[in-house]
Parts: sequence; structure tokens; C-alpha cells
Amino acid sequence: MHTEPTYNRRLFFKKILAGTGLLAAGAYTSCKPRNPLGHIKGSIIGANSQAGHLVRNIASLPAPSKQVNTDVLIIGGGISGLSAKRWFHKEGVTNVMLIEMDDHFGGNAHHGKNEVSAYPWGAHYIPVPDIRNTELLDFLKEINVITSYDAAGLPVYNEYHLCMDPEERLFINGLWQEGIVPEAGVPVAEKAQFKRFSALIDQFKTAVGSDGKDAFSIPLANSSADEVYRKLDKISFRQYLTEQGYNSIYLLWYLEYGCKDDFGCNLDNTSAWAGIHYFASRKGKGSNCNSSGVLTWPEGNGFLMENLRKLAGDGMASSQLAYQLREEGDKVIVSVYDVARKESYTISAGKVLMSSPQYVNKHLLSSLATPDRIKAVDDFHYAPWMIANITLHHLPPQRGFPLCWDNVIYGTQSVGYVDANHQDLKSSAKRVFTFYLPLVNNAPDVARRKAQATPYEHWLEIIAEEMEHSHPGITECMEHIDVWVWGHGMIAPQPGFIWGDNKKIVSRPINNKIFFAHTDLSGISIFEEAFYQGIRAAKEIVKTT
Repeated sequence: MHTEPTYNRRLFFKKILAGTGLLAAGAYTSCKPRNPLGHIKGSIIGANSQAGHLVRNIASLPAPSKQVNTDVLIIGGGISGLSAKRWFHKEGVTNVMLIEMDDHFGGNAHHGKNEVSAYPWGAHYIPVPDIRNTELLDFLKEINVITSYDAAGLPVYNEYHLCMDPEERLFINGLWQEGIVPEAGVPVAEKAQFKRFSALIDQFKTAVGSDGKDAFSIPLANSSADEVYRKLDKISFRQYLTEQGYNSIYLLWYLEYGCKDDFGCNLDNTSAWAGIHYFASRKGKGSNCNSSGVLTWPEGNGFLMENLRKLAGDGMASSQLAYQLREEGDKVIVSVYDVARKESYTISAGKVLMSSPQYVNKHLLSSLATPDRIKAVDDFHYAPWMIANITLHHLPPQRGFPLCWDNVIYGTQSVGYVDANHQDLKSSAKRVFTFYLPLVNNAPDVARRKAQATPYEHWLEIIAEEMEHSHPGITECMEHIDVWVWGHGMIAPQPGFIWGDNKKIVSRPINNKIFFAHTDLSGISIFEEAFYQGIRAAKEIVKTT
């Protein structure tokens, strides 16, 4: 819906300098103005794409010098891999190793911390789950996110983990309003379209297919196979909305915000099924919250990730790059490069669970994958993101509703920012804002290359311009900004992908030895899907042992 932003550095700096009073007479010490962003410290700190790209040039790696044996090897320490490792450990399957390429675990649930607050480097919340998702509820009970169940069987959520009020706000028409559904200045006729769309979603939430399953469910695998609903995957969300007569610019902005927020996509490259699922699949219940309840932490989903890791037992190692798989008798031999020690070794495993994304798997399985599997991977597209953590020594005055956990800015490129301090009971003038920018204005491969070539200084300009739009004068409050570019941030549910054949093809185990678990096999990159995929694949392995 939006065009690619253009940044006129001179005009932008002039705007900021004027806002801070630095354009007054005598403010210049020379004909060249002071850089208004020069006081901000920080850098681009992730992710480690160099190690990952080694799988494309394995000839440069040293020959393996030793071999390690295990019953099960998990490749990938994101949420799906950790979920599988926890499940094995819980079931008493002990001879299991997990290796992760990066120097940390968690994938896009990674997190960081400074003297002000912990903060996410990616996913930062989960909705209150459907009470039928018993495996996820069991995990949340295990880590005290659920403290008990009431007489009606509804979970009682830990108040420290339920998002505290005020929860969300939107900057629109010059001020902050409560809630992110546009209200301020929206014509009555356009508000009517919101009401009609809300009624439509209420229908989809309760819709049941001819097979007796919910039309839209989490995990996605529990959704109905009824063609009445699945055919929506074949068209774009924009096409569907046009056919239904929705043309309000405010409603279309809001729906595209949802696509950008969960998928890193816009209305044109999100399937209608996925777009509706974003709204219609949230059916959680709690004794002390409703279906719109949100669970969040200063470190975002890093909280869940760290708890998965604690419950997964030992036998896990980071900075270990798997770069090739081959079969040898009844074993799978995995070649691994120790990034820290700069040496290679092999792991002999009876079973391998690959919780790595398909763009990685196509390199690792080059000698084992069938032509249809290799071709199917071309249908997997991954949305790039830029995320920044902004440390501020104070906030400038603002108009309208006060600071919330989720803060969205109407009509801009980003999906806004979350206040990482929001769940912190300590009062402090200093804040950390986690700023999210999905790079949706180019095809994913083009956006990825542009993002990886963008210098830190230009990211600062983009961040400052977006933030100044809703917080005039905030630039001089910024003291530190670190940037993380996710080249392959999440799977993009483009039209035809979620219920298409290619996803099925790459989900199939290879010779009952190599199994697959990653959110790209769901088609939507959310914690619940990664958690489900890990357990599903682990169960498949146990059945074949």
C-alpha cells in the first residue's frame, strides 16, 4: 500500500535540527551542520550470516578429524528444535544431541539485555492459547505462566506474564489514541466497514468445516480441510477484500498492518486464508483474561525459549554448523564445522531431526534430496526484517493516550515499537523501545540484499524519521541504538503456499531416517507453530524407532 520511502538526508536533518532549536542564529560552527544523530552509540550486531553461508562453499572447510555417535541428532536450536529436545527429554529419550549454527539458541526468539531492560530481538508475545492446545498449556503450566486451573477448567494466568494495561495505542491524525483500530478522524462510513469486517471474523472464528474441524485453528494442522475455506489460500488477501467490497483506506491499512506484523508481508503477497487466520484463529480462554489476552515479557519470547532450553536436558552445543548429510548403512553421517574452534568432525546418528529452514536444508541434503524436493524449496519465500533496540534517557512530551506496551504509527513503513520496560515493576525515566520494520516493498530476495548492504548510519536515519513522526524531539533523547537485520526473518504465507503441494513434499521424512520440523512447514512463523512442529517430528521419530 505504501511506496518505498526516500530519505533526503539534508531535508531530514534540517527538520530534526529545527525541532531541537539547533537552527537558531549562531547554531552553526561551520557551513556544514552538526550530524543530529552523531550522539547515538550502537552498531549492527546480527545476525551471523557469514557462518551460514559456509554451507555454500564446503570445499573451504577442513576435513573432519573425529566422529561422535548419537541415537538422535537435532539440527537447529530455534524454537522447533528446542521443543523437540524438551519432548525427548521429558519422554526419557536421552541419547539426543542438538547443534546450532549460531552462538546462541532461539532463532527469532533471540533476546538481549542492557542496564535498563531486557529486550527481544524478534518475536515478543503469544496470544492466550486455545484451551484445546493441551501440549502448549502443559508447557506454560510447567514454567508457571499458568499458575492453576479454576473450577470450570480454565487456566489462571500469572498476572506478571499477562500484558499489563495500558496495552496498545495508535498514533493517527496528530495524536495517540487508545487501541490500534483507527478511530480518531475516521469517517462514519469507513467505521461501518470495520464493523462489517469484525462481524465477518466472528463468523470465521466459529466456522466448522464438513470434517468437523475449525475452519481456522492453531496449530494450522488442526484446521479444516474443507475446500470452502482452503480455497481462500489460492488468492491474495487484497483480492478477497476487494471482492467483498472493502475499500476503506483505514481498514485496509489496519489489515495490512496485521499481515506485516505476523508475516512480514503486505496485502498483495499474503494469502486470504492466512490473512483471515491472523484474526480468526485466536480463541484462547482464561479464568482471568479473555480471548484478546496477550502473554509477554521484557525479553519477549526469549523468556519461553530460555525455559524450553532449561527443560531440554544436556547435549546441546552452539556455534556448530552442520554442512552435509549422507547415508551410510543404517546411519546418517552429518559433517559439522565447529565455528569457534575452526575444525570439522562428523556425527553418526540413527535419526536426524532437521529443525533448520528449507533454504538451508537444500544445501545440506544436496546428495539425498529427490528432484521434486529440490524444486519444491523454490516455493519457500522468507520475509526480511530490521529490528532495532533504542535506549532513551527520557521521553519527550506527547499528545493523547499514554505510553503502552504496543505502540503503532499509522501510515508509516514500520509496525511501530514495543516498550520493553512495560512489564517491569521498577519505575525509571530510561526506556528501551524495540522497533520493528518489515521490509515489504520489494521481493524478499531483493529486499534481503538491500538490507544487508545498508550501513548502520542509514538505518539510524530511517529509525529517527519514523520515530520523529509520532514523537517530535525524540532523536535527542536517544542514546544507544543497536540494529539486527534478519535476512530470512520468517516464512511468507504467499497465495497458494499454506495448503499447496510443495510444503507437503518437503515435510516428508527421507527413508525413515531424516525428519523435518520448522515453522516454514506450517507456513506461518509463530511460537505456537514452532512448538507444535518440534513435538510432531519428535513423535514421528519415536514411532519409527
